[in-house]
Amino acid sequence: MDADWLCFDPAPSKPAFTPPPGAVDAHCHVFGPGDAFPFAPERRYTPCDAGRDALYELRDFLGFSRNVIVQATCHGKDNGAVIDALVHARGRARGVADVRGDIREDELAAMHEAGVRGVRFNYVKRLVDPRPDSYYRAIIDRIAAFGWHVVIYFEAADLAEKWDFFTALPTTLVVDHMGRPDVTKDPEGPEFASFLTFMERRNVWSKVTCPERLSKSGPPSYDDFVPFARKVVERFPDRVLWGTDWPHPNLNMVGHMPDDGKLVDLIPRIAPTAELQRKLLVDNPMRLYWPGETG
Repeated sequence: MDADWLCFDPAPSKPAFTPPPGAVDAHCHVFGPGDAFPFAPERRYTPCDAGRDALYELRDFLGFSRNVIVQATCHGKDNGAVIDALVHARGRARGVADVRGDIREDELAAMHEAGVRGVRFNYVKRLVDPRPDSYYRAIIDRIAAFGWHVVIYFEAADLAEKWDFFTALPTTLVVDHMGRPDVTKDPEGPEFASFLTFMERRNVWSKVTCPERLSKSGPPSYDDFVPFARKVVERFPDRVLWGTDWPHPNLNMVGHMPDDGKLVDLIPRIAPTAELQRKLLVDNPMRLYWPGETG
């Protein structure tokens, strides 16, 4: 791994907050293990190993029932580590893949059988080199038959540039980390208002995730993050998701590795009622990833 890489906390605290039965950690990753699932040659970082067994141990310890595992950029277009984790999850995990523009239908079908339910488009330039709009639109056409959605990862300053493309897409869109707002600014200000306007579209969802990436005030309370996430949860209660982001890709964090138990304890601060908590942690992820099943 990179010499300055921070490994995930091997002994997080037990959360004081108890998630409702059937709760889903709807944004997490697996890294390798590198000897079984090599990292991509074009990667921008080399992390520690953080495989499925450690992820599922954390799931149980934190009081969650299921996971949604998102392909990490360090693995490029090789989704092998995610597929392996899904296959061993016994139905308790779903996946979001990163696929090539020329992926075949039989490859998509195999991913669907394993539990993949979406693809991720990454527009964060320090992590990847974004492709033309036509490249992503062709992928959307390929996944339409499987009913998959699209996860979009961008930074706040990029939303205006991609506005016309994003708002023209016909599928469900799930935004990673609220579009990475600048939490030093006013949550009532014009920049975040633009994101909230984007969220007014009924096909747009948001993950209220990653205080360890966004916060400048830092742990354990991440006070500057809370009003942004709470605003999104209260305004769009039926289209929000929450996740740990374990094992916490280090880029653009505030120089620490978060305690996952403390991250869980933020949930009542951003979803202050039992109804909001159940929607955020159970109803919404189940509707998107396990339609027809109950939590």
